[in-house]
Amino acid sequence: MSDQWLLALAMLLPVAGALGISLTGRWPNLRESITLVTAAAVGVVVINLYLRLQQGASITLKIAEPLPGLPVYFEIEPLGMLFALVAGLLWLVTSIYAIGYMRGHHETNQTRFYAMFAIAIGSAMGTAFAGNLFTLFLFYEILTISTYPLVAHAGTPEAKRGARTYLGILLGTSIGLQLFAILITYSITGTLDFREGGIVKDHLDPAWAGLLYALFIFGIGKAAVMPFHRWLPAAMVAPTPVSALLHAVAVVKAGVFTVLKVTLYIFGTDFITESGANDWIIWFAGATILLASLVAMTKDNLKARLAYSTVSQLSYIVLGATLATQSGILGGSLHIAMHAFAKITLFFAAGAILVAAHKTEISDMGGLGRAMPITFGAFLIGSLSIIGLPPFGGMWSKWYLGMGTIATGQWLLLGVLLISSLLNIAYLLPIPIRGFFGKAADGTTYSEIKEAPVSCLIAMIVTSLACLVLFFYPDPFYALASQAAGVK
Repeated sequence: MSDQWLLALAMLLPVAGALGISLTGRWPNLRESITLVTAAAVGVVVINLYLRLQQGASITLKIAEPLPGLPVYFEIEPLGMLFALVAGLLWLVTSIYAIGYMRGHHETNQTRFYAMFAIAIGSAMGTAFAGNLFTLFLFYEILTISTYPLVAHAGTPEAKRGARTYLGILLGTSIGLQLFAILITYSITGTLDFREGGIVKDHLDPAWAGLLYALFIFGIGKAAVMPFHRWLPAAMVAPTPVSALLHAVAVVKAGVFTVLKVTLYIFGTDFITESGANDWIIWFAGATILLASLVAMTKDNLKARLAYSTVSQLSYIVLGATLATQSGILGGSLHIAMHAFAKITLFFAAGAILVAAHKTEISDMGGLGRAMPITFGAFLIGSLSIIGLPPFGGMWSKWYLGMGTIATGQWLLLGVLLISSLLNIAYLLPIPIRGFFGKAADGTTYSEIKEAPVSCLIAMIVTSLACLVLFFYPDPFYALASQAAGVK
């Protein structure tokens, strides 16, 4: 099979899987088998593409050219490969989890759920492999639209309201700000190609660079930089596997991935530094890190607390991009993967608690960990990785982000990272501590509560072990992040 076909399959297989899922909705076992087989096939294809990239292959694919000089074009490069590898590997794990969750929680509209999930993954692959800004924007928008039915899945007034907020903010920022920035970029450069060192340097007055960069950063609403973050907590009404898709597998990662692509290949780190384009935007990232962490501490609802945690953690990646140094880019790119495996573990645990114990409020979980030790143990591991403690993978991305702040002399931002880690401890660790050592408020013993379905436990164990393995063996993600950052 040619390399071009491999690249095409990474995007086409999820769409074919969605069609198969839709046609087999009356037979749940067959429908879910198609989901698992498709997810596994995409994982194999993505791994093969990674191996070909590491062997030095140059893989490109041009589909069409709707306007002169604006082709729908795909290519394999390290940063996109990192995003695709995360999405491809975690789709299979999430599908295993979703089967137990959706059946255990007796969710309705499961066929639509699995089909739209597959289309969302296909959109994420298109975003990851986009060879120019036009193609990236196209698939970025498809991803937004394809995930709307997933957020509104329950069909309740609350779900519909959350989905409207989700769609309104993401489309509003992308059309009102990001598209405007793209049009300005095209008008002054005549191209939207991704190029090493950027394309705007010789065409844009440095005095205006900060404004254009801000239009991109705030226009990429999926990165959830405050004040354009409310869509993420609003979307917590979705089923837990959808939360995993939003927070770890695809949606928010598409946002911060786009921030990194724009930084590296539209502006270029040298131009950002020379023009001072990042002088004030970087502080929005720092403020988001701290403010979202503080809000997370006030939330008793577990998914709400995790949602604000994600808002904070995404700005670690935005901070890495806006530092515009090799260490910052390396740390930000690496955090895409490290945060994904840790945060998906936390959401898997939250969903397992809902399915097995029907608990959503942290204050109601005293002693529950003794009845669900695997779930709360997985939550503890994911929390330690988010905090950035060894021996878990989250340490490495935070290490390089810290090195990035030191390299630029941004000691205050280093303080932000350190304080944020302390806040991570404050809002995450009390949950497993309460679960293992606390007492139920009403004296309940939880004697009748057991762990969530086996498929949920398998998924949690896999992602928990991944958090540990990524400390000792951060490759291949480190290799891809290093290549993207230009680290020799």
